[in-house]
Amino acid sequence: MSTVYVIRNARVLGGDPADILVRDGEIAEVGRDLSAAGAQVVDATGLVALPGLVDLHTHLREPGREDAETVETGTKAAAMGGYTAVHAMANTDPVADTAGVVEQVWRLGREAGYCDVQPVGAVTVGIRGQQLAELGAMADSAARVRVFSDDGHCVSDAVIMRRALEYVKAFDGVVAQHAQEPRLTEGAQMNEGEMSARLGMTGWPAVAEEAIIARDVLLAQHVGARLHVCHVSTAGSVEIIRWAKSKGAPVTAEVTPHHLLLTDSCAQSYDPIYKVNPPLRTADDVTALRHALADGTIDVVATDHAPHPVEAKETEWNVAAMGMIGLETALSVVQHAMVDTDLLDWAGVAERMSFAPARIGRLNGQGRPLEAGSPANITLYDPSPRRAVDPSAMTSKSRNTPYAGMELPGRVVATFLRGRPTVLEGKLQ
Repeated sequence: MSTVYVIRNARVLGGDPADILVRDGEIAEVGRDLSAAGAQVVDATGLVALPGLVDLHTHLREPGREDAETVETGTKAAAMGGYTAVHAMANTDPVADTAGVVEQVWRLGREAGYCDVQPVGAVTVGIRGQQLAELGAMADSAARVRVFSDDGHCVSDAVIMRRALEYVKAFDGVVAQHAQEPRLTEGAQMNEGEMSARLGMTGWPAVAEEAIIARDVLLAQHVGARLHVCHVSTAGSVEIIRWAKSKGAPVTAEVTPHHLLLTDSCAQSYDPIYKVNPPLRTADDVTALRHALADGTIDVVATDHAPHPVEAKETEWNVAAMGMIGLETALSVVQHAMVDTDLLDWAGVAERMSFAPARIGRLNGQGRPLEAGSPANITLYDPSPRRAVDPSAMTSKSRNTPYAGMELPGRVVATFLRGRPTVLEGKLQ
């Protein structure tokens, strides 16, 4: 028998206070002065109620790199960050390029139970960019894969990319491209510009990202298939995507929280915690990304949560692994960069962190409005407190957060997955 909850005085999407009645895994009613026999009352006074967050870009590392993260630890971190669904990227070991591997990841998510885990299938065998993977078999599997990506590697061969786009049309799939022309980034360590010259590091030019995006939006338009651009990081990329959308190309795009906040000046410390792919860019790029997210050119905030064990990051910059964790801090960073700067309201946050990613990933039952009849996937968020980020207090198995010691606003107070609390009073259930 499921527990009945009355969430009292929540500000739904930041609006006026209302009660949310949750019964049998669904939202039964939204209104004032609601009650139900035997209901457990959750006092949400002052809290913003959002639909459960959906991440299009999460690295859970299992199978193969359980020293960095597992499906269980990663989904616990997701729940603590307000997420009720994550898309698990394919660059595991073995690579998620077959029906068997994606089903394994999907089942591990169901067993853990902290949020829905939707596997992303690799575009090419072994993410080597040479031969298409079993796209159809993964789409027909129990995992019902609809997003395909070689993330961590670019599908750099135009013919392979065209074939992938043509193939996924058959089942309304989407190819999520890691836009990085490999020959322009050989040995690259950080953003190419004034800072890389000053620090003596090999530069990673913006054009390496922009050239692939330009090619792929033209391919997507030609084929009539859905393209999603991962972790957009440059102002030039924004302009290309804006142009493509103005021409009606079936293109969506994401930006990470760290690219909305941090710049290449962080590299002055030579601390590899700031080494990430794509690299942190300039302040002008950050401004362009924020405005593109606000005006809808960029559709989604996706974490690119990339956990690494200590030894992979606490080493020399040139050999350190690329990546940052982000599930537990994403909402706070978005509040800081977008809401507190009046670029987005909470309804806009819900669109970019729940509705749009669920729509792009074709997730039924996620990213639904907080109204009667919807699955009770709910995040309760307190935007008022400010706190210094403490890596030791995080739920993820890894600690490679770039925000250690930084003061960020807000905290997730509760997360409900189909009416069942995975987080209550800020604590994992």
